[in-house]
Amino acid sequence: MSTTHTTRTGPLAGVRVVELAGIGPGPFAAMLLADLGADVVRIDRPGGPGLGIDPARDLTNRNKRSVLVDLKAGDGPATVLDLAERADVLIEGYRPGVAERLGVGPDACLARNPRLVYGRMTGWGQDGPLAPTAGHDIGYIAITGALGMIGPDPEGPPAIPANLLGDYAGGSLYLVIGVLAALQHARAHGEGQVVDAAIVDGTAHLTTMIRGMLAAGSWQDRRGTNLLDGGCPFYGVYATSDGGHMAVGALEERFYAEFVRLLGIGEETAAARYDLARWPELREAVAKAFLGRTRQEWTDVFDGSDACVAPVLSLDEAPSHPHLAARGTFTEHGGQVQPAPAPRFSATPGTLRTGPALPGADTAEVARDWAVPSLHPQETSA
Repeated sequence: MSTTHTTRTGPLAGVRVVELAGIGPGPFAAMLLADLGADVVRIDRPGGPGLGIDPARDLTNRNKRSVLVDLKAGDGPATVLDLAERADVLIEGYRPGVAERLGVGPDACLARNPRLVYGRMTGWGQDGPLAPTAGHDIGYIAITGALGMIGPDPEGPPAIPANLLGDYAGGSLYLVIGVLAALQHARAHGEGQVVDAAIVDGTAHLTTMIRGMLAAGSWQDRRGTNLLDGGCPFYGVYATSDGGHMAVGALEERFYAEFVRLLGIGEETAAARYDLARWPELREAVAKAFLGRTRQEWTDVFDGSDACVAPVLSLDEAPSHPHLAARGTFTEHGGQVQPAPAPRFSATPGTLRTGPALPGADTAEVARDWAVPSLHPQETSA
C-alpha cells in the first residue's frame, strides 16, 4: 500500500500546529504530527539552525510549511502570537525561560488563545537543578539508568543506542502523546494547557517493565547478565562467517526448540537453556555454529520459521528486506528513501505529501491560508 499522496487525509487533518524551529526531538515530533495530517507551520529564523545539514535533505521537516520570522526583531513575537491565536498546538524546544524572554511563552500564547496546547520539548524538563544547563541524549539517558543497562559486557562500558532512546523515544514520542492527550482535553473542555515533555521523564518511564522485574528479583541491576540485555545466550547477536551478524530472540520454549533445531545444536547442549551455569557453554556452541555460514545462508535457513532469528541489516540494506518492501515500510519521495508514515490507519492513513520544507518558502502561502497579514512574504528569499 502506497503512503505517498498529495492530499491531507490523515487523522489529524484540520489540526493546525506551529513549530518554533529547533533541532532533534522537537522537529521529529512535529514531523509525526504532520505525517498524520496536521498542517504544521515551522517558524524558521533567518540564518537557520546552524547544523550545516542541507535543508532539502532534512527529512524531519517533511510534510511541513516554513515561514521566516526573526523573533529578535520588533515585530517578530507579535507575528508568532498571531499564528498561535489561529493554531491548535504550538511546539518549542528552547531552554526553560527562553520562550518567555522572547515574548512567546505559554502565558502570552494562552492569553491570545486559551484553547492552545503549548508543547515544550527539553532534555531536563522545565524545572529541577539541571533545567537551565545544556545537555544531549547520552546524558539524559545516563542519569535515568537506561544507558547503564544497555550492552552485553558487565565489565565494559554501556553500548550507545545512537540518539534513538532518549531524543526520539523518551522525547519526541512522549511529546506527541502529551500533545494529543491535551488536544483531546481542549476539544472536550475548551481549555488549553502546557505539556512539559522532558527526555529524562520519558526515558525513565520507558524502563517501567524492567523496574518491575528488578523489584520482583528477576532482573539484576548489572548489564549483560539478564534475559533481555545480552546476558542470555538465546537472546543476542552473533557473527557469521562473512562478517555479518544475526539477531536471536528465541525466548519461549517452543521458539527455542525451533531455533536450536535449525541451527544444528545437539539435544544435550540445547538442554543448557535450563541451567544458568551452563549458559557460557551454550553461548559458545551457538557462536561457533553461526560462524559456519554466511549471513545470507543463515537468513535462508531461518526464513519463514518461528525461531525468532533475523539478519542485522544496515540502514542502506533495510528498505530492501522482503517483509519491509512488501509492507511499504520505506518509501521514496523526491529522490530520498525514507521511512513511511507510521502507525497505519484504516480510514485516515497518514500521508507523505511534500519533501522537507525550505526555510521561508511558504511564507506568502501561510499568510494567506492562516489569515496572518503580519507575515512578510518578502523575507522568503533567505
